[in-house]
Amino acid sequence: MNKKERAIFIESKLGKLYPNPKAPLDHTNAFTFLIAVLLSAQTTDKRVNIVTKELFKNANSPKKMLNLGEKKVYEMIKTCGLAPKKAKAIVKTSEIIVKTHQGKIPADLLELEKLPGVGHKTASVVVSEYFDMPAFAVDTHIHRLAQRWGLSNGKSVKQTEKDLKSLFAENNWRDLHLQFIFYGRTYCTARGCDGTICFMCKSLYPNRKRKIKTLKA
Repeated sequence: MNKKERAIFIESKLGKLYPNPKAPLDHTNAFTFLIAVLLSAQTTDKRVNIVTKELFKNANSPKKMLNLGEKKVYEMIKTCGLAPKKAKAIVKTSEIIVKTHQGKIPADLLELEKLPGVGHKTASVVVSEYFDMPAFAVDTHIHRLAQRWGLSNGKSVKQTEKDLKSLFAENNWRDLHLQFIFYGRTYCTARGCDGTICFMCKSLYPNRKRKIKTLKA
């Protein structure tokens, strides 16, 4: 298969495995979704959903989160990785949204990226999920899958994002982002597959004998 044929095969198989994929983070509005994605860095979705249940009960808007304060936010999220840093970012982000954006989440990728704790990946997830804007969010796992599946050379996350966007139709980017993640977590994990074990890797490269060493983000 050439690269385009691999992309077509991957999209077809993932679509059958995970039709109409839903975001795994619990949320009720754009703000709670933004905070949940921010919290998910170096933390499992399961853990995020546990801590946000109480957090969002107390603060489901930027103003309420700001009023809650950094100390109380930290107490509610302290079991998450990087909790002190995240608590500070959450409160500061809430303050900026209240004061600069009239309490509304900006529907603009660049404006979102200016918020503390919100990088390009987080911003991409939010605009794709809540504002129906085409974005292909690439995290470390997707970056590695793209290398194993021959879709990108692994030079950088930025390059991987560019490569994936060129291979897939933009109206499918949102679903593919989630489908890549769901498949990777179940079948093609960092320790569970070296490019020669899972169904996707074996199907794309049936004659591959050597393990694939992926480049880090």
